[in-house]
Amino acid sequence: MNNIEKARENYLLIDKTLSKYATKSLDSIRFQKEEYDLRTPFARDADRILHSLSYTRYMNKTQVYSFKENDHISKRIVHVQFVSKIGRTIGRALRLNIDLIEAIALGHDIGHTPLGHFGESVLNDISMRELGESFAHNIQSMRHFMYVENNGKGLNLSVQVLDGFMCHNGEIVENKYMPEEKTPEEVMREYMDSYKNLKEESRHAPMTLEGCVVRISDIIAYVGRDIEDSIALGLFNRDDIPKDITDVLGNNNRDIINTITTDIIENSMDKPYIKMSDRVFKALFKLKDFNYENIYSKAMSDSEKEYFKDGINKVYNEFLDDLENENKDSLIYKIFLDEQVDSYNKNTSNKRKVIDFIAGMTDDMLAYLVASINEK
Repeated sequence: MNNIEKARENYLLIDKTLSKYATKSLDSIRFQKEEYDLRTPFARDADRILHSLSYTRYMNKTQVYSFKENDHISKRIVHVQFVSKIGRTIGRALRLNIDLIEAIALGHDIGHTPLGHFGESVLNDISMRELGESFAHNIQSMRHFMYVENNGKGLNLSVQVLDGFMCHNGEIVENKYMPEEKTPEEVMREYMDSYKNLKEESRHAPMTLEGCVVRISDIIAYVGRDIEDSIALGLFNRDDIPKDITDVLGNNNRDIINTITTDIIENSMDKPYIKMSDRVFKALFKLKDFNYENIYSKAMSDSEKEYFKDGINKVYNEFLDDLENENKDSLIYKIFLDEQVDSYNKNTSNKRKVIDFIAGMTDDMLAYLVASINEK
């Protein structure tokens, strides 16, 4: 046995320590079979995501607040790292597969549009109008890594990772997360059905316990940090958070993360599910409602929303016109389609190409395009 083979064995030793409810490394499933190197399959997925061009664009994508003159306000790249760290903390305590947790966490928001959930809502309106299909960032994350990234060749990530992206829905808070057994074919069926029946399909649980960990870690990662960002911007004071919430969770990001994380570990140890106590769950649910009322509904002014809603529609229409008229000087060709493989360009409708392009943009790119069109 050579040293590389020994190294591969060392990587796989961790499987022997995992819980019986954990996903083993060699249980990884891919739609296209391939040979493995010394890394575990899920560790390889995490590396592929980390080195992707779309991961780089996280650094200039909105988490909650856009275009604020404060360098400490969170961007999407910070959020996914928080999700990864919180998820791996829970996963290590419960003896789950932390390579799988890391891969899902790092890639789960890749489908997020510029301007966060507001941009997502505008692109959903466009998609419904133009294609009769929903647009949601979690579904786009799966689509992106299968059909758009790597010049349209995709990254051939494990099915468990792709399913984790699709089912990470951080807007739905539950006090118990139970994985659903699925075949690869069932995962793809959920993915396709999401375009037509998003509300119902969004309630599907991940196929792994590690995916369930990421789903709750997503909420833990943003609910307290968004409060810190809002206080830093002077939108409200720490004392404004209701006492029945802070008495349980604390009133700062550190205490909120610690309280929920330790509560999950205490209530999920050696169990086939991820669970919070009723007390912590109720407080988290109330805190999320507080955030919606005081943060998310006020993250952009009405004038900003009107400007960018109109702007995103103009950007969509201009690029669609460029495709239909084969304007090869357009940016959509120069920085996107000219690099895509023939299979993507031939098998993707013009409308879907434009939606893929806009979804992948940074905030600055979108703002530049909107300003440029408005100056014409």
